[in-house]
Amino acid sequence: MLIIPIKEGENIDRALKRYKRKFDRTGTKRQLQERKQFNKPSVVFRVKIQKAQYVQSLRDAENL
Repeated sequence: MLIIPIKEGENIDRALKRYKRKFDRTGTKRQLQERKQFNKPSVVFRVKIQKAQYVQSLRDAENL
């Protein structure tokens, strides 16, 4: 649970903005989305390899 202390005289919109920013940085939303559906370990590994190949191709293209 995220706790955002509100200072006296602080606008509620600013506090809400801080809450949203903190929520995004903690990765809670991403974690909830991952838990919605089970992915086989082989599929997770394959996606990880594909991402690594893509990043490597970008780095190779940058060096040329």
